[in-house]
Amino acid sequence: METGKRGLTTTAVAVVCAITVLSAPGTAFAAPSPTPSPTASPSNAPSLAPNKDLDAVRKKLDRLYHDAAVATDAYNAAEEKAKEQSTEIVELARKIVQGQRRLDDLKDRAGAAARAQYRTGGLPPEARLMLSDDPQQFLNGAGRVLQGQRATKGLIGEMTRTQHDLEQYAKDASAQWDKLEAGRKAKAAAKKKIKQQISAAEKLESQLEKREKKRLAELERQAAYQAQTAWLDTGILKEITGKGSAQGKKAVAFASAQLGKPYEWGAEGPDTFDCSGLTSQAWAAAGRPVPRTSQEQWKQLRHVDVADMRPGDLIIYFDDASHVGMYVGDGAMVHAPRPGRTVTIAGAGSMPILGVVRPDA
Repeated sequence: METGKRGLTTTAVAVVCAITVLSAPGTAFAAPSPTPSPTASPSNAPSLAPNKDLDAVRKKLDRLYHDAAVATDAYNAAEEKAKEQSTEIVELARKIVQGQRRLDDLKDRAGAAARAQYRTGGLPPEARLMLSDDPQQFLNGAGRVLQGQRATKGLIGEMTRTQHDLEQYAKDASAQWDKLEAGRKAKAAAKKKIKQQISAAEKLESQLEKREKKRLAELERQAAYQAQTAWLDTGILKEITGKGSAQGKKAVAFASAQLGKPYEWGAEGPDTFDCSGLTSQAWAAAGRPVPRTSQEQWKQLRHVDVADMRPGDLIIYFDDASHVGMYVGDGAMVHAPRPGRTVTIAGAGSMPILGVVRPDA
């Protein structure tokens, strides 16, 4: 138990330290220190690509991973649809079974009525009443005949409705199967696209020398720093003063507890996450389920102004809503960045912000 407390304390301290660095006036996202000049190396050592070439590589990697993120959203959406359609098919199958049992029961009742008529010689009840010499028996019998006629009509009507329901259930089930198959194909196409984009990115990175990779990482940090600094320079933090709700704090606590866990496309934990897998699970843990994908989170949740956001709100990035992070306060957010990275704290303005949504509006 004591070990668990120390672990939580360590995580909390890490988050606080990261937030402090991100938001301190004048020092937020401090500019990365320049890369030391390389020491003299043998003449046959591979030459480093100039910065402009590595920056082009960085931008290409960004595009590849962005396209992979878009495909991941499509995959996750298809996965969610498949779950819904499977549930609907199971429910329709249950209704078909129940309807068939009901129809069989109605047919048995109709058969019993037919057999009873056969046992009486096939003479209609009306004719038997007309042959009766007892007026009272005639009147009593007439009432029963009327009731019997109504019951027969009701039985036939119910059989017709049940048969119609069964036919409709079968059509609905067939339609859901078609949708499920279309979703399966869409999911397979998205999966293929994800693997292609990630493979291309990894291949591009593998062609770099070790020192080039370090310089590329430095360029990535600089780009994030510049974007965050430009965002902070607007004075936005003076406007963002909202406090997290009780549920928002729970969501932030869950997301922050995942720091250091690897990104994996399509993953919702507990050991790996993609961006929307992290945010959806965080809010589920807070007792407020949200859509699975960043695009649906953007579509379905209430939009709030960036200046009004508070811890727990979700920040949607890029024009196509292909990435999402959770605001944790002081100009920082927690997110699962991309393949090859882990859940981390980053500047809320380090990527182009599309908008902010609030799950517990």
